[in-house]
Amino acid sequence: MKQYKPTTPGRRGASVVDYSVLTVGKPFKKLTTRIRTHAGRNNQGRITMRHQGGGNKITYRLVDFKQNKFGVPGVVETLEYDPYRTAFIALVVYRDGDRRYILAPQGVKVGSKIITSEDAPFEPGMRTILKRIPVGTFVHNIEFTPGRGGQLVRSAGSGAQILANEDNYTHIKMPSGEIRKILWSGWASIGQVSNPEHNLTVIGKAGRNRAMGIRPTVRGKAMNPVDHKYGGGEGNTQRGTKRPKDIWGNITGGHKTRNKKKWSSKLILKRRPKKLRKK
Repeated sequence: MKQYKPTTPGRRGASVVDYSVLTVGKPFKKLTTRIRTHAGRNNQGRITMRHQGGGNKITYRLVDFKQNKFGVPGVVETLEYDPYRTAFIALVVYRDGDRRYILAPQGVKVGSKIITSEDAPFEPGMRTILKRIPVGTFVHNIEFTPGRGGQLVRSAGSGAQILANEDNYTHIKMPSGEIRKILWSGWASIGQVSNPEHNLTVIGKAGRNRAMGIRPTVRGKAMNPVDHKYGGGEGNTQRGTKRPKDIWGNITGGHKTRNKKKWSSKLILKRRPKKLRKK
């Protein structure tokens, strides 16, 4: 982490990830595109997602989550920053000359070898089927549905642990602590995702949030009654309702939102542990 000197109130206590491990500033142009921002508005121009708008212009990197160049070895050419995700990305050049972005695993450097194969070695960045990965190994970019590409465990510093292989399923302990079954014919990448210090970032000032496209969040109790369920009253009043609700009156605190009839519930062996409430 890079710590700033307290030259201004915004710098006091602020910290950012040390980007000295990255090798290039500009992305590979053929693997970039622009995503139009809508500031949280729908096709009628109405705000359907609050607190969005503004921010710096950013370029989207086309990351290959499938990594379906089976048996073709590749070499990591660069390690780069991606403004759309918390993890770093790596530009891999394959033996046939093709270049693709992948999520950069922790410990992978420029010159490291990458391959997607059923007999790939168990080293960071290698990709293989879940069935043959040893118990205790940490993996990321896991396929929930074989052939669809990695959908699970893609954020900075995260990793899921292989617990067992039985009856066509691999038992995996997710970063949240949840234990679930996933078809062992799916693919996963060995190792943890890069940039594990991301959660230690201290924003420092409101302007950095605005630069990321995040607009201010106003407390409900500071609003008028017409604007929020908590609004109105004189001074610092209480919530005024029995349970915590959002602006539309939906219960939020402790309310289970998962569909009880969801098909994948049978694949969950153990729910994630509850967080201890601060006293």
